[in-house]
Amino acid sequence: MKYLVMVQGTQADYDAMAGRPSAHSPAWTEVQLKAMYLYMNAINDDLAESGELVEAQGLAEPARTRLVGRDEDGNTVITDGPYGETEEHIVGYWVVDCAGLDRATEIAERVTRCPGPEGLPDYPVVIRPIMDGAAAGPWP
Repeated sequence: MKYLVMVQGTQADYDAMAGRPSAHSPAWTEVQLKAMYLYMNAINDDLAESGELVEAQGLAEPARTRLVGRDEDGNTVITDGPYGETEEHIVGYWVVDCAGLDRATEIAERVTRCPGPEGLPDYPVVIRPIMDGAAAGPWP
């Protein structure tokens, strides 16, 4: 079964990683950033070695986001970032193909242990099953 394992964060978290702390997110040192990247790369390596890794990516900061929608008259509305400091966004993800939800939960639990500075916000890791044609069934 495939699962999407998502890591959350805010624009303030990206700013803090770039040396611009806020009340929401403490500044990261170069050593802490290296430790975080090493930790995440170790997860990627282990998942690749076990054959469970389908894809893993970090996403650009929320300030580089674009939303495309429609207004009440049906006109296209395009909105660029930045967004508020505390608005959470998906900042990275893994697509894993593993034995089941328990294994995906083990992977997510490992992600929650990623090192960072003292006072770092604690976001939950989100797990979503990926539907395939056979598992999706008919739409309501």
